[in-house]
Amino acid sequence: MPVVTIESLDHEGKGVARQEGKTIFVEGALPGEKVEYASYRRKPSFELATAQSILKPSSQRVSPRCAHFGVCGGCSMQHLEPSAQVAVKQRVLEDSLWHIAQIRPEVVFPAIYGPTWGYRYRARIGVRDVPKKGGVLVGFHERRSSYIADMRSCEILPPEVGHKLLDLRALLASMSVPDRIPQIEIAFGDEQKVLVLRNLLPLEASDIEILKRFGETSGFSMWLQPGGPDTVHPIDPDADRLLHYTLPEFDLRLAFRPTDFTQVNVAINRLLIRRAMQLLDPRPGERIADLFCGLGNFSLPISRRGAHVIGVEGSQALVERAALNAAANGLAERSEFQVANLFEATPESLAALGPLDKLLIDPPREGAIAVIKALGENSPSRIVYVSCNPATLARDAAVLIHEKGYRLLGAGVANMFPHTSHVESIALFERA
Repeated sequence: MPVVTIESLDHEGKGVARQEGKTIFVEGALPGEKVEYASYRRKPSFELATAQSILKPSSQRVSPRCAHFGVCGGCSMQHLEPSAQVAVKQRVLEDSLWHIAQIRPEVVFPAIYGPTWGYRYRARIGVRDVPKKGGVLVGFHERRSSYIADMRSCEILPPEVGHKLLDLRALLASMSVPDRIPQIEIAFGDEQKVLVLRNLLPLEASDIEILKRFGETSGFSMWLQPGGPDTVHPIDPDADRLLHYTLPEFDLRLAFRPTDFTQVNVAINRLLIRRAMQLLDPRPGERIADLFCGLGNFSLPISRRGAHVIGVEGSQALVERAALNAAANGLAERSEFQVANLFEATPESLAALGPLDKLLIDPPREGAIAVIKALGENSPSRIVYVSCNPATLARDAAVLIHEKGYRLLGAGVANMFPHTSHVESIALFERA
């Protein structure tokens, strides 16, 4: 079996080695380790492989806490000490900025990090009835596969769910149509816990009773989704249809529906908002736009600091939720929200927002290239960019720096998804 020495980690957490002019990407290997590997895909310039044995382990290697590590595709870095994971993500961010945009931040911000287990307050887990494996499986997909992993527990989900996967399996197996429920969506608020079952067929009365009993004994509010997002509803018609989370530093309470987009890691979200407000420095009298504003996660802290915020979002439902959250927190007079497709932003559509002192951007993985290209001569003096994809951040930063006259004052990571290769980051741009 071939042996290599690992030089670094790539953006997906695979070990990188070079041998005879070819790059070998080895799952389960860490920098500095000498490993035996087996390839599962070969190309002329690279191979994809898995580590078969660790001949010389890294001092940063730890024993994965999860019994399903290596099979489940939910985590790829549990074998690396958590602070080293953060360092790897910071390097991925800096490498992306340099290799894609030829930019280095003037300052590297201290990493934002927090709890590394039981942190995932939002998730979608798959369900599949597999008689050959003993019945109903509940969990994430297997690595490099569409199959559901045979999981008994999950350490990144809150224990109320992560340590109860067998109970969920038994629950679904007792229902009349376990093969027609492909997904469970998990949503935790500060005080509520919701499980949303995607049901492809109507449930029988006996199924509803089974779900009610499970909810009563487990403390979950049980919901169904028979169709699109608009069909989501609690099985108990008297149940509260909104959850909420709080931002104590800003004296805010934000309501949301179980299927609304919210950040998965509550502790990191609070720290990320604090960092964003420190960098943006909202002040009374300023007009600040929050693009891709969602239900007001950054908008309302901006407004709470005294600035007038204009939130823009592509989802009508989220815009309505943001406006209601602003009103509920006494911020309606300093907040306005509107629906727009920001992936089709133009100079005219941005100008229609009125004069802006500052700008916060929090786009999905696709980034915000249309917004960046649409910035004109009177663009905001300061931009805070929250990113969930270093590659699209670097692409957009290249336009800001090389075409729009901004400087990258600083950038750093937030460990929103510990034990995964996902890199969340925040960057500060200022007009030169």
